[in-house]
Amino acid sequence: MGSGQVRALAELGPRFVLPFWSTPLDPAAVFGRSAPLVIEIGFGMGDATAQIAAARPDTDFIGCEVHAPGIGALLQRIDERGLTNLRIVQHDAVEVLEHMLVPASLAGIHIFFPDPWHKKKHHKRRLIQPAFVAELVTRLAPGGMLHCATDWQPYAEQMLAVLGAEPGLVNTAEAYAPKPDYRPLTKFEQRGLRLGHGVWDLVFARR
Repeated sequence: MGSGQVRALAELGPRFVLPFWSTPLDPAAVFGRSAPLVIEIGFGMGDATAQIAAARPDTDFIGCEVHAPGIGALLQRIDERGLTNLRIVQHDAVEVLEHMLVPASLAGIHIFFPDPWHKKKHHKRRLIQPAFVAELVTRLAPGGMLHCATDWQPYAEQMLAVLGAEPGLVNTAEAYAPKPDYRPLTKFEQRGLRLGHGVWDLVFARR
């Protein structure tokens, strides 16, 4: 971690990093208002997260990430942009969903570029699996959106199969969706596109 990230954790963490609770979160108490709530699972260094929160001030966001450098970097971006609609939970996303978020409480879930676990023997470690998707659906409000993106085509194909088989979801596109305007291109993604790599967005709604 850089010195700026360490300082951001120390100075801004108490305000913007929520402790993991085994009891349900009260978003209105956390954000001081009632607004649609979106959770992002695994935000990396948080650049896209901050851009989305800045572009959608009427929506509240919670970013879930376990790696401290990314949390420090996102805290810096929160400070630079003066964001008030974004909080962070440094904990495993599965437990956050299970314990901190009540059923039908989310307007959206973002999962951008999760680890594709390229080797076949590691595919079982991929985040997008039927049981996890079923859990995600319970936390979405009717009409809430599950938006995934990947730059690894075999993972995109698995995502499409898993999400398409979940009875609680309906695809908003024929297969892969056009990139929604609210999702900015990451530096990693821009580099991949210049090299000719594809990117696949999947946007499903809860029935």
